[in-house]
Amino acid sequence: MNNEKITQANSGFGMLLADVLMYAGAITCFVLQIPIAGALLLVAAIFIMPGFFINNPNESKVLIFFGKYVGTIKENGLMWANPFYLKKNVSLRARNQNGQTLKVNDKIGNPIEIAAVLVWQVQDTAKALFEVDDYIKYINIQSEAAVRHLAGSCPYDYMEIEGDFVTLRDGGEKLNEMLEKELNERLAPAGIHILEARISHLAYAPEIAGAMLQRQQATAVVAARKQIVEGAVGMVEMALAKLSEKNIVHLDEERKAAMVSNLLVVLCGDKNVNPVINAGTLYN
Repeated sequence: MNNEKITQANSGFGMLLADVLMYAGAITCFVLQIPIAGALLLVAAIFIMPGFFINNPNESKVLIFFGKYVGTIKENGLMWANPFYLKKNVSLRARNQNGQTLKVNDKIGNPIEIAAVLVWQVQDTAKALFEVDDYIKYINIQSEAAVRHLAGSCPYDYMEIEGDFVTLRDGGEKLNEMLEKELNERLAPAGIHILEARISHLAYAPEIAGAMLQRQQATAVVAARKQIVEGAVGMVEMALAKLSEKNIVHLDEERKAAMVSNLLVVLCGDKNVNPVINAGTLYN
């Protein structure tokens, strides 16, 4: 396995001055009719020229000498290296990748649509160039595989199964951390580091979106009714306790049952209740 080796290059300005002096010396030799010396100086000056290169900020040059990895230069500015070195440019800047929307099944088999956005950076230039054939294509394929695996490992929501686990809809930062960790493991052989990974799109597939919406609405209604009933029972208990505590009225079991029934109807009903005045008694 190739690991990155940081190497130093010669300053290009000193070599540029030497190159200019060689050209000047060659011209002088030809003027003074010293052709052999002039030719040698000219050949040397031409030979030096391919060794110059400029390294911009957050860029690197990977040096290869007849198929052998020599090292990586990360210094900025005008540099000079052996003219026989092949110099491949590798950007060290952070890059965004907006993944395509994938149609997959979640943990319980529901078809969903999911996509992720990544921020990545080359961390090891040697691995990026020599361990994989095309590191850009490698990132695309592995990121798609990671998103598919994540979607298949978590349910979309809690509707069918219960437990202490992460769902795609409510996972939030935990879900992003899981995706980032898996991507870093998958892309480590290529020398790529994931700075950030986030789910950018999540929805049910169109063929079940309508049914799932109705299901979510029904679940919400049931949950709301459950909370209303629990609150109403508590209020009835409090009302009976207060009446008994203050001796406002004495109720037998039948009257208590009637009162509980009336209060629950009033408190749990989804419409306004119209009062009915009973002029008689419960027994007549």
